[in-house]
Amino acid sequence: MIGAIDIGGTKLAVGIVNDDGIVLARLETPTGVASTYSSGLENITAMLSQTAKSTGTKITGIGIGSTGPVNPFSGEFGEIDFLPGWRKNNPVRDLSESFGVQVAMENDADAGALGEAGWGAGKGKSRLIYITVGTGIGGGLVFDGELYRGVGGAHPEIGHQVVDPSGPQCSCGFRGCWESLATGPAMAAWFHSQNIGNTREQLTAEHICNLASHGDLLARRAITREAHYLGLGLANLITIFTPDVIVLGGSVMKSAVLFLDGIRRTICSGCKFVPFEQTEIALASLGDDANLIGAARVWYNRFGQQTKHRAQS
Repeated sequence: MIGAIDIGGTKLAVGIVNDDGIVLARLETPTGVASTYSSGLENITAMLSQTAKSTGTKITGIGIGSTGPVNPFSGEFGEIDFLPGWRKNNPVRDLSESFGVQVAMENDADAGALGEAGWGAGKGKSRLIYITVGTGIGGGLVFDGELYRGVGGAHPEIGHQVVDPSGPQCSCGFRGCWESLATGPAMAAWFHSQNIGNTREQLTAEHICNLASHGDLLARRAITREAHYLGLGLANLITIFTPDVIVLGGSVMKSAVLFLDGIRRTICSGCKFVPFEQTEIALASLGDDANLIGAARVWYNRFGQQTKHRAQS
């Protein structure tokens, strides 16, 4: 039984996940920018102990998926914007000492990719790209069962590929990167820029999707634009990596039915030099427990084979 930990900017979730990828118990508590590492570690330890007790199980390993940046090799947090009080601390070391088990940590997007590859929509696929679209765009790549890492073990920032150099300024330094054009906030910003003088309150992407589903013309234009930019970024990934499957998750993809046809039209309009039609576009399948399932899969990816080999010998 794996203790799974999802560390986010607004909440901290903990659960027990079995080797079929099923969450047997879970607890959560708020975090936020004022959260300290010592209080967070105390909460994690207490919730892990409580969930293990409630299921009558013993924790045999701990997997962590965390907002980044994180160092998956040292187990240390980097300069986390959302949790400044957690920077430079090491939950891998601290939890290993507390529970006496092996602990592994990855960026939350990489954890999501591993979860979908092992237990979700990408199960049995050799080449998977996982994309999460919400307030930002993140992603992870799993090829032949292994998480792709860049030089120095770096996590590829898929959301910062440039798709329109005349687009909005992004914090990464470029204009028109994917994240500046195709996230929920980007869709809302465009909608409001076209809605000058209207008395409508500031709407979120969720509200705009709801308006579009009820026939609002401006909202439908926002959906068309969003689908086009999502499709451009995905077309780039298909052309570069020609994966078996791209799995789409995140809050914006809860309204995927509004975007998928437009995404596919954009992909079909290019990608002529690769067999793009063989790349499946799938929706994330692990539901509300996806982050915890992904965190558990982080442990299985790092240590599962070692445990299996020891058991067999």
